[in-house]
Amino acid sequence: MGASIKDVAERAGVSPRTVSNVVNDFPLVAPQTRARVLRVIEELDYRPNAAARSLRGGRSGLVGLVIPEIASPYFGELADLLTRGADERSWTLLVDQTNGDRDREERLMHGMPRQVVDGLIVSPWALSPAELQRRPDAPPLVLLGEQDADGLFDHVAIDNVAAAEEATAHLVATGRRRIAAIGPQPHLANGTAQQRLTGYRRALRNADLPTVEVPVTALHRRDGADAMRHLLDAGHRPDAVFCFTDQLALGALRAAADRGLGVPRDLAVVGFDDIEDGRYSVPSLTTVAPDKAAIAAHALDCLARRLTRAGASEPARRVTAGHRLTVRESSARVT
Repeated sequence: MGASIKDVAERAGVSPRTVSNVVNDFPLVAPQTRARVLRVIEELDYRPNAAARSLRGGRSGLVGLVIPEIASPYFGELADLLTRGADERSWTLLVDQTNGDRDREERLMHGMPRQVVDGLIVSPWALSPAELQRRPDAPPLVLLGEQDADGLFDHVAIDNVAAAEEATAHLVATGRRRIAAIGPQPHLANGTAQQRLTGYRRALRNADLPTVEVPVTALHRRDGADAMRHLLDAGHRPDAVFCFTDQLALGALRAAADRGLGVPRDLAVVGFDDIEDGRYSVPSLTTVAPDKAAIAAHALDCLARRLTRAGASEPARRVTAGHRLTVRESSARVT
């Protein structure tokens, strides 16, 4: 038999009600008491009975995370941060992927009742915020990504336009004059690619330089390599490329190397996402680094607030997380 709530209460020197309040993340528990109870819960390996809590009108302790691609390094790193943050709140994170498929997004968005999960954190590619609206009894939802939530949901994102403009302006400042963009996705409803395209165009317009844009169907290394080869075969040889993800940038690096181009001597490359692979590539990859830790923390904070009585009826919040341009070898100035 596992430890019971009474076992935890006795060892922590509190009432079973206080243990329940900590497990359900109710706010009216002193920080010292909460820390003591959580320590005992870990020591005794206490596992609340989710079904019983649901029947009592409490919470399941389960939170859903719906992302486009589990295999994507960016979403994998974000899921890891969200899992760690959820664990600190005694929540269990359930992760599923949609591959940007509209039917799957609809099924996951509309098919999870409150009895199964307490809330959802979602990064949609196919559905608009209006299409994400659900029944009044549905669990609260926090939106990730760059779609405008239209005030319908709490929304956590970075300023993609400013970030892309900074990345492109950096290339201009290093003396590059034929700067191509790899990554527009006109077939998707999510606004990420469009916002990064807007920032890219703005930076080149300010520098009075032409744009060259190569759309992609996906954001993987193969797509970046194909786009780079297309640029070179079409006679639009750039001296720099701004890629909308690091995976695209890594593919572009490979294709450039295959054609005998030196990076950064012949071609500067900048990516977006600051995935771990880019820190160890040769050359190391200059990238826009979203504050993924802040994105995860803000998303969990928004959800936790929605799960309180006072927060359930508050207006939707928009939270902008920070970013920074991390300059590495792939965009060094050539002297």
